[in-house]
Amino acid sequence: MTILMFLGGLVALVAGAELLVRGASRLALSFGISPLVVGLTIVAFGTSAPEMAVSVGAVLGGQTDIAIGNVVGSNIFNVLFILGLSALITPLVVNIQLIRQEVPIMLGAGLLLLVFALDGKVGMLDGAMLLALVLAYTVFLIVQSRSETKAANDEYAAEFQPAEKGGWDARLPVQLGLIVIGLVLLVLGSNWLVSASVIFAKTLGVSDVVIGLTIVAAGTSMPEVATSVMAAVKGERDIAVGNVVGSCTFNVLGCVGLSGLAAGGAGLVIPASVMSFDLWVMQAVALACLPVFMSGREIARWEGGVFLLHYVAYVSYLVLVAQQNPSLPLLTSVMTSWLLPLTVIALVAVMLRDTSQG
Repeated sequence: MTILMFLGGLVALVAGAELLVRGASRLALSFGISPLVVGLTIVAFGTSAPEMAVSVGAVLGGQTDIAIGNVVGSNIFNVLFILGLSALITPLVVNIQLIRQEVPIMLGAGLLLLVFALDGKVGMLDGAMLLALVLAYTVFLIVQSRSETKAANDEYAAEFQPAEKGGWDARLPVQLGLIVIGLVLLVLGSNWLVSASVIFAKTLGVSDVVIGLTIVAAGTSMPEVATSVMAAVKGERDIAVGNVVGSCTFNVLGCVGLSGLAAGGAGLVIPASVMSFDLWVMQAVALACLPVFMSGREIARWEGGVFLLHYVAYVSYLVLVAQQNPSLPLLTSVMTSWLLPLTVIALVAVMLRDTSQG
């Protein structure tokens, strides 16, 4: 029953996000809003909706460890797993705007979260500031998109605009109905997923935060997986990368901000293990995007493979720590002595090569 509850919650979250995105994007397009703006705002919010629903639901249910673990784990999953998998499908071209603007904003959001978490929690004031920033970021994207090229609009139009104006979802009542049903499914799905995750944690003998960082994080990131992988398959490689970077920023500012407000006066407590390790991994992963993206402005297949390898190593480390497995020192030694140094050397070598060729 617990597995069925988890799977049912996951299906409800993915379906709810899909209906919400479809209804909201069609509604926006029917009011004359450009597909590019829809892609940068509504779709980014929609793919982050499961994380937000689960984190807020976990806070209201008293499982704050799942709430923060879900956000941090989702960001790590987004970059290492989703970008890695998408790059294995096809090398991903990185728009110069991502390098100059979006990745620094993602890094800044993560750094701000680290500062807010220094006292061990994200309070109501911190949450309000994060929400204000995500609203300002959205307005900034809308204003900036007005100067985008026709080619950029055409790319997003191919992904988000209905194939025909008279489609079944062209009517206002249908669009509003999709939004309402999507929101209901998100609420139900988050409740089922959190309840099942708590049972899993107790059964497996691991903490709520580990479940949040792994199972819940991967589950709530399914919309991002679907969006980026399908975009990579279709050759819409800007969307594949932009979706991941944008969702990471929205996760930190929107999900943590709303969760901090929902936690009330007690604040969203940050577990010591997350503060000392996982938050820094999240920031290091975001920082790693810069040299990868700048190496010829393309994420090559081998770099995607390296990202996936690091995600496997990260999850393995969490599981071994939770179980106090005797293999933990060996894995730690391999990661610190070989995997990480070799990755850094390879990225630096690629950057130097591209710089000399340029």
